[in-house]
Amino acid sequence: MEITIIAPEHSLPIDRAHAVSMTIKSFKGRRDVEVHLFRSAWDPEEEEAIDWDKLLAAQGMGEAPEAAGSRKVVLESLSDEERDKVVAYLKEHYANRLSALFSSPIPFPVPIGLMALSDITEGKSIGFIHFERIPHFDLGFALRGFYDLSQHPPIVETEAAAG
Repeated sequence: MEITIIAPEHSLPIDRAHAVSMTIKSFKGRRDVEVHLFRSAWDPEEEEAIDWDKLLAAQGMGEAPEAAGSRKVVLESLSDEERDKVVAYLKEHYANRLSALFSSPIPFPVPIGLMALSDITEGKSIGFIHFERIPHFDLGFALRGFYDLSQHPPIVETEAAAG
């Protein structure tokens, strides 16, 4: 499994600033499925304590309805410690099933109008891995993984094309 952790080029305005994704070799009949990991719950006091004017691209928009998704993008991001716990957990329990782990800081300032992963509705090819349902998952925070199977060809088609 290849692990890539990109360090920030400059100091980050907040500790909660890391995006993490993993690539599962085979998942739900698809090959090399990219899964975007994110915190799926947080304490409302944490959201209230953040100075959104320091983080969002448009000053004075912290409380605006059109900034709600952008705020959630920050709150869904992982801290250094959380990112390291996730990487260690995945290495310990899923190393043989994953081909890659990737992490990089989210860009600041965060644009207004983004859609948070937690706001996406599950559908035929779009879904979530609910880590809290896994008995051995206990990292101390809620974690989910978003995937879109329509972005990955079925294994059967891939094998037939290779033959």
